[in-house]
Amino acid sequence: MAAGPLAGRLARLFKLEAGEAPAVFAGLGMFFLLFTGYALLRPVRDTMGIAGGVDNLQWLFTATFVVMLLAIPLFGWVAARAARRRIQLWTYGFFALNLVAFAAVFVADPENAWAGRTFYVWLSVFNLISISVAWSVLADLFSMAQAKRVFALMAAGMSAGGLVGPLLSVALVGPLGYAGMMLVSAAFLMGSAACAYRLQRWRDQQPLRPGEEPTRRSPLGGNPFAGIGTVLRSPFLLGIATFVVLLASVTTFLYFEQARLVELHFPDRESQTRVFSYLDITVQALTILTQLFFTARIAQRLGVVVLLAAVPAVMALGFLWLALAPTFAVFAAVMVFRRAGGYALARPGREMLFTVVAPEAKYKAKNVIDTAVYRGADAISGWVKTGIDAVAGNPATVYVAGALLALAWAWTGISLGRAQKRLATAEERGAG
Repeated sequence: MAAGPLAGRLARLFKLEAGEAPAVFAGLGMFFLLFTGYALLRPVRDTMGIAGGVDNLQWLFTATFVVMLLAIPLFGWVAARAARRRIQLWTYGFFALNLVAFAAVFVADPENAWAGRTFYVWLSVFNLISISVAWSVLADLFSMAQAKRVFALMAAGMSAGGLVGPLLSVALVGPLGYAGMMLVSAAFLMGSAACAYRLQRWRDQQPLRPGEEPTRRSPLGGNPFAGIGTVLRSPFLLGIATFVVLLASVTTFLYFEQARLVELHFPDRESQTRVFSYLDITVQALTILTQLFFTARIAQRLGVVVLLAAVPAVMALGFLWLALAPTFAVFAAVMVFRRAGGYALARPGREMLFTVVAPEAKYKAKNVIDTAVYRGADAISGWVKTGIDAVAGNPATVYVAGALLALAWAWTGISLGRAQKRLATAEERGAG
């Protein structure tokens, strides 16, 4: 009951339409709890990655891609048989059980190297699938017009969780250890599933949109590999896949440089975990401010094109800056902008693209793009980055290559934003 006045103030502040405030609260909670649990463990994962040797990171990226390929048909099987409204619950319940199992392993043998490598790969898979499913639900429940108003606000919950998670990581790594942190993360994950259930209940109470069919209580059907074919048959989805490939390539180049520089400047594992945590805190603080006060306004006034192209355009300049001044301080500034801008602008813009595709594409095809395509680009760009380092022996070469990738990424974003506008217009005319 206390949420009533708060919901009214939220609606007035962010110009929400009647009845949208409860959905924003549910979405905020879903993303906050999900990302708190993930961000709590991300410094642990990054520390385990360095423990295995920075020179071996490309092997972990390759292993992640292979596991992701195995996970796609498993998720496709769930999406084909579970009611659309329950796909997220099934997925999060499975991952929570995985975390309990990892906690048991680390209690038995905290220094097991292979357990650390396995956890690194698992968290990298969990991250993409869990967040992809959450965004699939939002793309399924909201129209494009609603998405421009509420997606960034709900994503602010993700940023708040990304801010709280690293703080908890710093506080809990000593008293609880890795196993205790995994159990805490599992509890956050199930809380996120409960918020998602509340979001589904809210949608049940809303009128159907023009052309919408009441099929969320039914399974999507099809085969476990249907998402791959859907992507290959759609120029629009192939464009989104290209956008993700370029995004992942830029991110991987920066991630490898981050690992190299942190290992160079911070030799012990506890210091490395804290450095990763402080970087996360900075990123999330900037992200949440942008999401709350700028993202929706940019989307409504300037359109999705700006959301998709702004970050890669600035990243091209950032890579050139690094080529001229390759210091840890400059790298930290570029990395913080890449991640904060990605969360606050590029990610909401990318998710808005899926509001104009069919329900099956919102779950199956989207999952393929968000997971296999992303991790495949990770694996390939990891080897490319390693090859450039071996041949050139100069970080400036990597930074120039990153600038070229960022320019291609920006152009792809501009093209996708224009295509989305055409599809949305055609959809409105068909509904009319």
